[in-house]
Amino acid sequence: MTVATRLPCDEALLRGGEPAVGVDRMCKRWVLAAAILGSSLAFVDGTVMNIALPAIQQALGASAAQVQWVVEAYALLLSALLLAGGAMGDRLGRRRTFLAGIVLFALASLACALAQTVHQLIAARSVQGVGAALLVPGSLALISATFPESERGPAFGTWAAFSGITSAIGPLVGGWLVDQASWAWAFAVNPPVAVLLLWITIRHVPDDRPAPARSRFDAAGAVWATLALGGAVFAFTEAPARGWLAPSVLGAAAVAATALAAFVRAERRHPAPMVPFALLRNRAFSGANVLTLLLYAGLGGGLFFLPLNLVQVQGLSATAAGAALLPFILVMFVLSRWAGGLVQRHGAQLPLVAGPALASAGFALLAWPGVGASYWAGFLPGVLVLGLGMSIAVAPLTTVVMAAVPPASAGVASGINNAVSRVAGVLAIAVFGWLLASVFDPHLRAALTGTVPPDLADAAWAQRGRLAALQPPASASPEAALAIRGATKAAFVAGFRAVMLTSAALALASAWVAWATIPRGEVKPHPGR
Repeated sequence: MTVATRLPCDEALLRGGEPAVGVDRMCKRWVLAAAILGSSLAFVDGTVMNIALPAIQQALGASAAQVQWVVEAYALLLSALLLAGGAMGDRLGRRRTFLAGIVLFALASLACALAQTVHQLIAARSVQGVGAALLVPGSLALISATFPESERGPAFGTWAAFSGITSAIGPLVGGWLVDQASWAWAFAVNPPVAVLLLWITIRHVPDDRPAPARSRFDAAGAVWATLALGGAVFAFTEAPARGWLAPSVLGAAAVAATALAAFVRAERRHPAPMVPFALLRNRAFSGANVLTLLLYAGLGGGLFFLPLNLVQVQGLSATAAGAALLPFILVMFVLSRWAGGLVQRHGAQLPLVAGPALASAGFALLAWPGVGASYWAGFLPGVLVLGLGMSIAVAPLTTVVMAAVPPASAGVASGINNAVSRVAGVLAIAVFGWLLASVFDPHLRAALTGTVPPDLADAAWAQRGRLAALQPPASASPEAALAIRGATKAAFVAGFRAVMLTSAALALASAWVAWATIPRGEVKPHPGR
């Protein structure tokens, strides 16, 4: 869009995906506020969910695998459909798609709050993931379309900082609601925020008129992506309980491999694919997405198990567990806008090497605490170092992704990068769940053998799928119950350490990817695009 004067939001119009020129400062602030609230709804829900998991597991009598599905159902649909959400925004209008995501997310949140069984909750979480898939790519695409290139780095930094603040408030409020009322209130807080976001978007976000679509929507790509990701997640989530040779697990793995091959084939043939492979010719864009995959696999997988450690092993309340990551969020809030300007001052490579390297050190520190560790001496140092590393990396990473594509592809690029980060978390939770169980089981068996009577050991062993939520049999004496609880906690910590060290290795690998693929100077779109 090209205009000669500064336009307020109700007169501004974003056309054909081109960045806005002349939109007034107040309009930009409203767009930024909508982007922050929209992405925060999706981000906060993930962090609150981790805090509420122990209460959900206890209230609904869920197994460890079912608890994973409460998280994975949301993340699976969000990850698989983010690409479709970005493409829909580019085709149908970013504002219109964003509004649809708000409404769907709010209704699904209400259904989650009213769920009476774990299966109802998993179904509602799936619908919630579809709504989030429309919200998240639209948030970044609105910023990219409204702010000129010279202002995007600080804008993305502000987005990251304030999204971090809302992500900090969410677990605190959610944890307090879980302790004082019920886990259902962790979902019930979403609809009022959605109503506020609807008002801001309808009243203050400029409408957009994308260029007419020249080809049909890539529905086949969305279906194949969902099947591929769903099959892989099912296989890794269910393998610890059913075994890798179980027909259902083998079938899911076969579905994942077949669907992945079909997805690649469909994307190569479709005239307007969800993943335009031409974008991957840009070394910076492809490198940034590989970096995202590795770094967010470590982050999403590692932080999924941290609240379980804090609540079920260390004995913290849900409120205290929600506050445990507050230093991480505050560090990101304080530093994110500064980090957003690092690309202009020092280039993209330096912060994208230094940030993940520091994050790796933070994960390694989180592997140190044992059973009964103090939060201040055991967990806080790792949380702070991890927050510092992610602060340095997040805004420059977003800036590189959006700078590496032409403006008309901003929605697709945002969708791809967000999908990569979400896919990383989905797969990491599934794989790390298998890894933790693989370490937990032998440690638990060894600790129980010879420590408690065989019948009690067998009864406890039968609950191993609940991990740290395992309860001593009712017939156990106080001494035997104490021994079973101690063995369970020690076994969980052993598995948790394996998870944290794996996260550290993934973050370090992402730093190497940045060094090898991200240019030191300015990042530009591929000349062929």
